[in-house]
Amino acid sequence: MHTLLIVEDEKLIRQGIKTMVQRCGVPIDNILECGNGERALEILKMQDVDVLFTDIRMPKMDGIELVKAIQELPHVPLTVAVSGYDDFTYAVEMLRLGVREYILKPVDRDKVKEVLEKLNKEIMEKEESSRQDWNIGCQQLKYAILNEKLTDTEKDLIIRQYGKTFFSEEYLVVCTNNTGGEMGDSHDRPYIYLSDVVENELYITDASYLPVLVREELKNRYVGVSSLHFGLEAIKEAYAEAVTARKESFYLCKYVTDFEEMVTRKAAVLHLEESVIGQIVQLLGTDKYEDAIRQLSRIFKNAKLGGYEASDMEKGMCLLLDGILSTYANILETDRREVKSFYEIYCYGCLEDFERDILEWLMHFCDTLNSRFDDYKNKQKIQQAVTYIKENYDKDLNMAVVSNHISMNYSLFSYVFKQYTGSNFVNFLKEIRIEEAKRLLEETDMKIIDISGRVGYENEKHFMKTFKAACGVSPTEYRKNMQFKEKK
Repeated sequence: MHTLLIVEDEKLIRQGIKTMVQRCGVPIDNILECGNGERALEILKMQDVDVLFTDIRMPKMDGIELVKAIQELPHVPLTVAVSGYDDFTYAVEMLRLGVREYILKPVDRDKVKEVLEKLNKEIMEKEESSRQDWNIGCQQLKYAILNEKLTDTEKDLIIRQYGKTFFSEEYLVVCTNNTGGEMGDSHDRPYIYLSDVVENELYITDASYLPVLVREELKNRYVGVSSLHFGLEAIKEAYAEAVTARKESFYLCKYVTDFEEMVTRKAAVLHLEESVIGQIVQLLGTDKYEDAIRQLSRIFKNAKLGGYEASDMEKGMCLLLDGILSTYANILETDRREVKSFYEIYCYGCLEDFERDILEWLMHFCDTLNSRFDDYKNKQKIQQAVTYIKENYDKDLNMAVVSNHISMNYSLFSYVFKQYTGSNFVNFLKEIRIEEAKRLLEETDMKIIDISGRVGYENEKHFMKTFKAACGVSPTEYRKNMQFKEKK
């Protein structure tokens, strides 16, 4: 429980009860005490108290008078009467007035513990029931905001839940981006809080609490505020105004935008052409992608100056993302989900946040795109090199000749060739020549010296040495072994 008040004119008894309460094991946030009924009534008028322990016989105002007086308060605490045996008749009267428990003096700590555990359980159950009713009401209110048709039963439920607190006076709707965080229940706060209302969080409150709300709960958040409205029937209009003002805050990167002030602003004068967005999409796939980034940055700058209508920017960003997804579908296997997250533009606090994230992603995407394109071009060049080697292995080949043939830097060729073939240039060429030499030794009667020249070796001795190192035997021995194998 939150607060317990002990009313007892005898200080030692009062402090003894307080000590028992503190040691009973029931969590209590705040324990108050006073010496008479008048002072107790003053306290109860100033703040809510969950449980009241009161003596019966006290000066100025006794316990019976106190219990009668508190029945008129908005919040009546659960009351426990504390008295001696001589006050039993009075205790019966207090029970008739709604006192929940009766404790005899001298006060027994086990009895205090028993009573507080019972009352705390009742308070917790009541709070849980109230919380559930509030949450159901919030769902109904969200439904009322988002749906065109509302039944009389649904209206009655919402009015029953919130009517006296909010919709009997003028109210504001405050809209900001949905952070996805846990706000908790708002049934004990001076506003209604609704989360996840189409990318938005909503706060419904009166005008007097708005400065506190903006300063505390919504500090450094970009919000739109509706004009004042009255009654549940106006909630949809108030919501629409708040969303419109919230979009203004988003694009202008302004913390608070009031709908009534916003409508007086000069209308946007620019139009975001679809052809411009299409050009940006195409440039992203070229080595001029930085031009695309600059064009997009200019669009964001104009939007922050109020140059575009919100609907124009929304449409433009959708066209941009649609174009990226369709044009570069084969490259976006792992990035599609991240691209789709940018469609929810108003989940960001303001345009600067959105601009930062999407430009950062686009730079990374373009780097990846160009890298993959470079890889593809390099792979094509190496395939050309391999074909050239296989067709010209019998000539005087070296890496410089081949790299020049495919127009690739010598050092880059050396690195990329090994990356794609798994072998360096010298060994790759040697393997091709040795394989052809083995074929000629097996299938023809050509002399060794002729085979040497046929596979690109001008020096016969060099050929024989290379062949033996690769095959473990000389060319002549290899031929004999193959002939013997065939005879078997």
